[in-house]
Amino acid sequence: MSATIIDGKAFAAKVREKVATHVTRLKADHGIVPGLAVILVGEDPASEVYVRNKGKQTLAAGMNSFEHKLDAGCSQAELLEVVETLNADPAVHGILCQLPLPDHLDEEEVINAIDPAKDVDGFHISNVGLLGTGQKSMVPCTPLGCLMMLRDHHGSLSGLDAVVVGRSNIVGKPMAQLLLGDSCTVTIAHSRTKDLADVVRRADIVVAAVGRPEMVPGDWIKPGATVIDVGINRVPNGEKTRLVGDVHFDSCTEVAGAITPVPGGVGPMTIACLLANTLTACSRANGLDEPEGLTV
Repeated sequence: MSATIIDGKAFAAKVREKVATHVTRLKADHGIVPGLAVILVGEDPASEVYVRNKGKQTLAAGMNSFEHKLDAGCSQAELLEVVETLNADPAVHGILCQLPLPDHLDEEEVINAIDPAKDVDGFHISNVGLLGTGQKSMVPCTPLGCLMMLRDHHGSLSGLDAVVVGRSNIVGKPMAQLLLGDSCTVTIAHSRTKDLADVVRRADIVVAAVGRPEMVPGDWIKPGATVIDVGINRVPNGEKTRLVGDVHFDSCTEVAGAITPVPGGVGPMTIACLLANTLTACSRANGLDEPEGLTV
């Protein structure tokens, strides 16, 4: 068996196209332009590249992009003041504070200072609680992207056995909530799970989000299962490095029915879903119907 490759790059392009179509319609019918504001503290090169890509894709989708850069030594009060200004700005529908922040800043306080309705990362405690109780919320981008690809591949997920390997607040826990919402039977496993291999082997769907390079080998995978690899790990490759996921791609491909590659799988979906969340937040703020297929 050779698994079907789920092309996240192509799927993300379709999501961005759908977002752009909805944005064009919002402008034409209502004179509304969704706006995404990104706050970047310090000069971390990886964060700067990521923020720059977000800005380009935001503009390409027809949205307004606002960037706020603060010195690495800025105070908590200065950062919170920027957040409050954006909360009050009607042109801003989505607010994202690029993480991680410098050690002297309190990430949790900053995240929870963002208006939950503008929290397009879905990290605010109110959105976490709403998602956990099955109510309308802003959904974290990476799990949302995974769910979109799973729905596209399977159609209905009802009754499928899903294992999420990883229990982070950013991916593992919200991913489990989303799968429960689609009527999967869900297990959250992690590095301390007893007989982890046997737990994973039961799954029709495996979502690997544990942050360990190639931790999940092919002999852990149930034949025909769908494997969603959230991991992005840089490992040595001669004098250079290469990117690998949390699953061993070559061995898993021989067993799985479908699998996401790294790179080119889940990664591109994260920014696409950030744009989708900004559009959703804008629609909700203006009392308009939410874009179909871009939210849960």
